[in-house]
Amino acid sequence: MDKRIRLLTLSVMFAAINYVAFAYGKISIPTSPTTNTAIHIANAVVVLSAWLIGPYYGGLAGAVGLSIADLMDPRYLLSAPKTFLMKFAIGFIAGKTAEKMKLKEKDDPKEIRRITLISSICALGFNVVIDPVFGYLYKKFILRMSIEAATIMVAWSTGVTFVNAVVCVIVAVLLYLPLHKTFRNIEH
Repeated sequence: MDKRIRLLTLSVMFAAINYVAFAYGKISIPTSPTTNTAIHIANAVVVLSAWLIGPYYGGLAGAVGLSIADLMDPRYLLSAPKTFLMKFAIGFIAGKTAEKMKLKEKDDPKEIRRITLISSICALGFNVVIDPVFGYLYKKFILRMSIEAATIMVAWSTGVTFVNAVVCVIVAVLLYLPLHKTFRNIEH
């Protein structure tokens, strides 16, 4: 099979898995009528996608799958553009970090765990830092919320984003080892 067709097919598959992981695999935390905060493992799937099929295709798979999930749920509809950018960035950072550390060339499980841990912390750490900033600007200037409301909502979501990042780092690192041999020969 042609390399591009294989990567496109895997990208669509991972976009669908991302969609399902968020749409059906989240634990919503009710905070107020205007805050839609959820713990989910979709970011772990974004990171896995990037490790398995590369930073561009994996990042795009996460961006598309999770943006579609936002568009399909009226509570998250306005977050879709932000989601697209943030999820692509998470995948790109995870994939590029893993490439630079030559993850696909490693056979030692300890070395694989070390690289996936570092890579996922870089990508999801970026999300923990940038998502609140981006979220505040989005709420303040696009949604036209008051400074106080935007600050309160961002403060709450920052804590949840951190917890979500820790959960996703653990899930991604644990799932990569059994999957990596299957995907090792896919060039990107």
